[in-house]
Amino acid sequence: MPSMKALKRRIGSVNNTQKIMKAMKLVATSKVQKYKARMESVRPLFNESADFLSQGINFDGANQSIYYAQRPAKRIAYVVICGERGLCGSYNANVLKEAYSYINERKDTKEQIVTVGAKCREYFIRRNKEVVANYTGILESVPYSVAEDIAYSLMEMYTSNNPEQRVDEIHVVYTKFETLLSQSPQSTKLLPLEDKPQTTTQKEIIFEPDADTYLRKAVPVYLANFIYGAMIEASVCEQASRMTSMDAASRNAGEIVEKLTLQYNRQRQSAITQEISEIVGGANAI
Repeated sequence: MPSMKALKRRIGSVNNTQKIMKAMKLVATSKVQKYKARMESVRPLFNESADFLSQGINFDGANQSIYYAQRPAKRIAYVVICGERGLCGSYNANVLKEAYSYINERKDTKEQIVTVGAKCREYFIRRNKEVVANYTGILESVPYSVAEDIAYSLMEMYTSNNPEQRVDEIHVVYTKFETLLSQSPQSTKLLPLEDKPQTTTQKEIIFEPDADTYLRKAVPVYLANFIYGAMIEASVCEQASRMTSMDAASRNAGEIVEKLTLQYNRQRQSAITQEISEIVGGANAI
């Protein structure tokens, strides 16, 4: 059984840890509100990203376009977005597990992984996966220019004439925000684009100068918009996970302090009782 001195020191240590957890929770709460407001302003564009090119899907020769043609997948590019730091519960573990499982489903292909967040790169390097690019320290501000850089580098790989550099598919793995207590890993295929059936309300579109030129301009914007929205959602999810984790850790620390304080008071009471018994015994002996 630990001594009273050891118990008192441990209570002080847990109290200090609890103060740190509460401070981190307050910081995460402040950030999640700011990031959530930014996400809500971007989400309409993000949610429509998949339909951004719907006007160009049902045109003559779409299946011959490099952006719609389904070719044998030999090399696949993956953009994996996770957190910059730990102390956010199972957030990083969940999205990395989803990404690793998603990549391993295509064992007959060679992966080209672009990571966003410090935790991603460490994870895949330890598992001997090829990380071709890494972006860190951007999920606090999420500049659109970074999403554009990623999109254009992916486009270079996708449209390359060199078979050793060309990728046949592009996928994004990130965490989708649902509520402050619920976030789910999401895997989305960006290229090649999926053909959609033509609806009766489909209007005839005239492309100037032609549909191919429209696609060459529109597809990079589509990729950048989707990646930008995914990074913003990931930043909100990271802070929401950290907020709930720090809240749970703070409550757990409070429970530990209560148990240790009870144990300390019992030992203190026992010591006082023993001292009184010794005094009474000594007085009776006299």
